[in-house]
Amino acid sequence: MDIREQFGRTLRELRTAQGLTQEERAFRAGMNVTYLSDIERGRWNPSLAMIVDLGRGLGVHPSDLLKDIVVDPDAPPSGRKRPKD
Repeated sequence: MDIREQFGRTLRELRTAQGLTQEERAFRAGMNVTYLSDIERGRWNPSLAMIVDLGRGLGVHPSDLLKDIVVDPDAPPSGRKRPKD
């Protein structure tokens, strides 16, 4: 499973375990509910600052959002933009 999908699943599980709607969760993190929905569905790759805000809004350490992600060492590099040399 893609790391974005894994992160989104963890985020959704923590949110629902606390009985929060996406609207409540987005408000606590100071973000748009559509953006939160896209993160939970694995469509966006949140920045480090956003991961910190998401953790704060859930009352967990940001590392708790990442600890269960499984990284496949044989997976090809992601399609993200890379800095120019």
